[in-house]
This record gives sequence, C-alpha cells and structure tokens, in this order.
Amino acid sequence: MDTFAETPDHHGAFPRLSDGQIGRLAPYGTRRPTRVGDVLVRQGEVCPEFFVILTGKVAGVDDEQVTWVHGPGRFLGELGLLTGLKSFLTSVVCEAGEVLAVPTWRLREIVARDCELGDLILRAYMVRRSLLIVQGRGLRIIGSRYSPGTRRLREFAARNRLPHRWIDLEEDGDAEALIRNLGITSDQTPIVIVGGTRVLRNPGNAELARAVGLPAPDMPESVVDLVIVGAGPAGLAAAVYGASEGLSTVVLDAVAVGGQAGTSSCIENYLGFPMGISGAELTERAFVQAEKFGASLGVPAEAASLEQRDGHYTIGLGEGRAVHGRTVIIATGARYRRLEVPDLEDFEGNGVYYAATLAEVGFCKGAPVVVVGGGNSAGQAAIFLSEHAASVRLLVREESLGQNMSHYLADRIENNPRVEVMLHTEVRKLVGTDGLEAVVAEDNQTGARTRLHTRAMFVLIGADPCTAWLAPSLALDDKGFVLTGFDDSLPLETSLPGVFAVGDVRSQSVKRVASAVGEGAMAVRLVHEHVVRAVPQPVG
Repeated sequence: MDTFAETPDHHGAFPRLSDGQIGRLAPYGTRRPTRVGDVLVRQGEVCPEFFVILTGKVAGVDDEQVTWVHGPGRFLGELGLLTGLKSFLTSVVCEAGEVLAVPTWRLREIVARDCELGDLILRAYMVRRSLLIVQGRGLRIIGSRYSPGTRRLREFAARNRLPHRWIDLEEDGDAEALIRNLGITSDQTPIVIVGGTRVLRNPGNAELARAVGLPAPDMPESVVDLVIVGAGPAGLAAAVYGASEGLSTVVLDAVAVGGQAGTSSCIENYLGFPMGISGAELTERAFVQAEKFGASLGVPAEAASLEQRDGHYTIGLGEGRAVHGRTVIIATGARYRRLEVPDLEDFEGNGVYYAATLAEVGFCKGAPVVVVGGGNSAGQAAIFLSEHAASVRLLVREESLGQNMSHYLADRIENNPRVEVMLHTEVRKLVGTDGLEAVVAEDNQTGARTRLHTRAMFVLIGADPCTAWLAPSLALDDKGFVLTGFDDSLPLETSLPGVFAVGDVRSQSVKRVASAVGEGAMAVRLVHEHVVRAVPQPVG
C-alpha cells in the first residue's frame, strides 16, 4: 500500500494544516510512530482520537477499496468524530511515519474555542460526509424496493445523513442468493450491514441508530430545566441558547436532527450567508454548537404524550420511557404532505421522494425529473436538481410562480434554461413497472393531460403539523397547529403555562428558517420570564 498517491483536495475536504496550527494542537496530544499496516481507526467503531499525520501516509478503506489517502499535514476522520458516530471507514497506515493523536474530547474543546482551526476542521468534516454519501460508502441496506421496511430505513439513513448504499433485491441476484444462503428469510429483510461485518435483520430505526452511534436519548430521572421536543432549526436554536445560559436541556427528535430544513439543498435567504448554506451544514453546525454548551440530544425519540404532574411536565416516549421538565418547548414542525394520487405508496422511495439532497440525486443523476410544488422548498429543489438532472419540470398548481414563492427564487427559476415551469398543473397518475417511468399531469384549467417521462418525482407541497401526540393537552387551531399568545400568557406560551411552541408547529408562524431560529432563541428568554413569574413573591 506504500505506493498510493495522496488524494487531491478538489472540494476543500482535505486541507493541510500549517505548522502553526499543528503547534496549537500539539500540547493536547501525543506523538506516535506508525508502521505500515497499523490500523488507526477501525470501521464500525467509535474513534477516541483525532489523528494529524506528521510524516508518512494513511489510507481510508471501505469494503477493501481505498476511498482516500492522506499525507503529512492532513488529519483523519469526518463529521462523526465530533458527533460520536462510529467510523464509516478503516484508516490504515500505508507509509510509515508519525502521527499526532489528540483525544476526541479535547478536539471538541479546541473546535469550540479556536475559531479558525475549529471552522477549518468542521468544514472539512462536513464536506467529507457529503463525499461519503455520494460515493455510497458506509452502511449497506439490502432489501426489496417494494418493502416498506426498506423505504423506512433508506429514509432514516438519508434524513440523518448516514453514508449508505442500497442494494435492491429485485435487481441484484447475487445479493438475493447471499441472503438465501445465510438462512435469512423474507420476513427478516431488509438487512443492514454495519461496520462491514455486523448484520442487522429488519432493524427498527432505534436499533439502527444505536448500531451506528447516534446519540441515545438521555432520560434523566430528575426533573431538568428545559425539554425541547423537535430538533429542527427552532429546536436547535432553543437548545443552543438554553444550554449556553445554564439551563439543563434535553432535546428529542423522532427522526433526525435538522427537521425539514435539514433536507434543503440550499438556503439562500438566511442572514449572514450571501452565497447560501445547505440545510445539512446549518443543522450540523447547530448540533455541534448545542452539544458544546452541554445540551443532551437524542435521536430517535418520539414524543407520545404531554402531562402535567406535581409542578412539572412529563413527556411520554413509549415503552415506559419518559423525560421530565420544568418547562417545555414544542418545536416538532410538520410532516411532508403527500399527493392524492393512486398507487403513490408503491413508488415512494422508488421514484417518489420528499426531499432533494445528494442522497436522492444518486437515483436520478442524468435523467429527467419532476418537482411538484410552488413554495420555496420546491423552488430550491428545482434549482439544485438542475445541476444534476438532464432536465427539470416544475409543476405548480397555482396560476403564477410568485404566488407562494419568494421573488428572488422565482426570478432564478424563470431565468434557468434547465427548468421548465408548468403552471396550473397537477399530477393525476404515476406510471411504471419496476420503478417510476412517467407521470401524467393535467392542466387544471383546460383538463388537457400530458405524459412526462421521468425517473424521479420530488413532492414538496407543504406539510401538516406534528401535533397528534398533544391532543387534548393543548389548544390547537382548526388545522392542528399549536395556538399561542393567550390572555395573561407570554407571547409564545401555549394554553399550558411554561409550555411554549416555536417554528412551523406554531399557529400563524412565518414558515422560514430565520423566523424559526428567532422564535427558538426568544422562547428561551420567555422560559426565564416564566420561571420568575412562577416563584412566589414575598408578601409585604
């Protein structure tokens, strides 16, 4: 392996540290000689150290294939090193030399304190995660395209940005034969291979989460200051501000950190990012920031009930688990709305998608695609997909593109030659045998129908609030969103004192990332005010 050439740094994923930067790291680590064949990081295991290569070379290997090679001045790892995930690659020495090994907990301190060095490492790690996703490294999900379990696992992996590759049993005869030879029955599929060797048979989301090292929900028996339900932008903002101000803070989410914003390819109207920022990068930075201040985050942990007990609130999580808080911030957002089209479920995950990220691009690169929706999410998806697909048709049921979309985004779409806008148009039928092959669209003014050949349809038509678990505890509006701002209550306070609602789940909220972040931060200030109000005042 000593003949491997160093991987070029085309994407900013593999920066080389300067002597000064290595010097700032040196007091926190130890120098260690390396020999060819030494394994520094093993796939499927949590790495306790951050390695900087001083001399020699190290290769990242997955499934006996070299993914990348690092030389002097470069460092190992990817985003999971900061968030506690198990490694998706094995790092093995291919040219003897020396490394600087820094304990991971020390690295987190350095990232939080040294802005220049921390930003360099964090940015590189996020780009590396994206590269792993595009390359299909990491997990292997083996299952039929017709299996609901397969769709569930693929969605969970995509929403949590877990690098993975899906192997379809309907197309890969070798995979089907392997499963049969291993004695795995159809009811035990899909299977997931973790760390190259560990096999999970039809795992639940929670089992997969624990297998890859996603943070287990911390359910302290004592009552914490603040429980935040939902880890989208609003919930993460509340976590950062709450924990940074000394509140013992627990954050829970049923699916993934980031919410709907985490699936956005590019957020261009968020303050401070004139060139835009992907939803994944924004939420991953917020996740690291919240952990830095001591917030405890758990995924997946789905709230099932809200009860008031003995002066505090109890959030039931199923299986007898619960978390108790003096105050609660509800930031559960909304779930993607589905089209009312026959046989839709047959194509979900196999041609029909509810997010447009690098994970979905792998299924339709170079092919024509259809985007359904007239809001900002649909517009951002159309722009993003135009860079990867052969063509993009944007189907909008309204009469104008600007009716529900920001002006700047509508202008970009109208001036993009790779995006064709079809106004007052709705999907009526999906066509395909082994996957999506075409959609039948109808002009809702003339009734004329058009068959559009496509490999993928991205449905971004809004969402419904995730509030079923709250009824009848809280007052909701006629659409199921949480009502706030009652007489004698604080601005974001619900019908229960000390329970606040922020972001998309709140009735009449502005459905924008910046607004959600602002509400999350504001809610923490209101939590403090509620605590002051709740303390009995001395008489006389």
